[in-house]
Amino acid sequence: MGTKADAVIIGGGIIGMAIAFHLARENYGRVVLLEKEQFLGSWSTSKAAGGIRAQFSSKVNIQMSMLSEKLFCSFKEDTGSDALFDQVGYMFLLTTDQDVASFTKSVELQRSLGLAIDILKPEEIAQYAPHVRTDDVKAATFCKNDGLADPHEFLSGYERAARKLGVDIRLETEVAGLTKTGDKITEVVTNQGTISCGTVINAAGPFARQIGDMIGSDVRVEPIRRQCVTTGQLDFVKPYFPMVVDVASGLYCHKESKGLLLGWADSSVQPSMDISVDPDYTDSILERALDRMPQLETAEVANSWAGLYETTPDHRAIIGFEPSVSGLFHAVGFSGHGLMHAPAAGQLTAEILTGKEPSIDITGLSPERFAKGELVEETNVI
Repeated sequence: MGTKADAVIIGGGIIGMAIAFHLARENYGRVVLLEKEQFLGSWSTSKAAGGIRAQFSSKVNIQMSMLSEKLFCSFKEDTGSDALFDQVGYMFLLTTDQDVASFTKSVELQRSLGLAIDILKPEEIAQYAPHVRTDDVKAATFCKNDGLADPHEFLSGYERAARKLGVDIRLETEVAGLTKTGDKITEVVTNQGTISCGTVINAAGPFARQIGDMIGSDVRVEPIRRQCVTTGQLDFVKPYFPMVVDVASGLYCHKESKGLLLGWADSSVQPSMDISVDPDYTDSILERALDRMPQLETAEVANSWAGLYETTPDHRAIIGFEPSVSGLFHAVGFSGHGLMHAPAAGQLTAEILTGKEPSIDITGLSPERFAKGELVEETNVI
């Protein structure tokens, strides 16, 4: 039996739920969110490392993060739910002259946009991240307003608020096709029936390209496996320990359940939907961690898992209307930055769909930029 909706959101991760909340908050009409799994956030959101930062190299990503951080701070006021944004900061360790020059240039851009960020001398690092080896470090960047967030807390908060505002959230509902009338999408076909709709929002994360394929559109998103490892309890990890990124090796780490979460992006991994844990990948993470923090030699591995980055060619999200048909809006391809950019993506999508002026200029995230060759690569990616 068919139903009708003003907006159908495909994908129940943090991006889709943030959009659902903001659309409902703007009284957009009847909003239906579809999630093919039994639980919301089953794919990328539940596997996220939880880092929130505004230290990017491109203007639009810096502004997306600054808007998101503002919304993370007002989350309880906006949604009525408690969710901790732990602003312990983000630190990038720079060990080469090339990285120092590149990050110094980025800091100039970040400061011009109003971001409070410091460049630390090696001897200043220990006050934030003791036990991190600094003998080869030339400098570090540190932003105290960055930090950590629990993906589940924020996803659940958006869900509760969206339901209260009348959003129809349907689990175990998989999209099988999109029906066009002329050049406009008019129906979403699912395993639970057909929904007539005004607007379809593709927030399908690593499945974004599959949604595009349903209408013959090439959505430039590839799923790339990334892995994380957590340790057992470590006495030297203090409550103020920030996210630390070793730029040269690609290692990142932050406090997690009285231990550490460790991660690294293996550039040799090819696109696939594979989220099995590769032991060699895990060993590579641990080797990099031991090199930067030798005290981890006595640490025990508590857990390890793999998830998917939904990656675009320039490591920047796709937010905007599909150019080949009417009625399809994309909010995908966040390239590992989905959690940190979800609040901004939700607000901006709602602003655009309700005819408001977007809070920030996101023309650089347009789906059309690939065909036009207007790519500005985000280089500060982990």
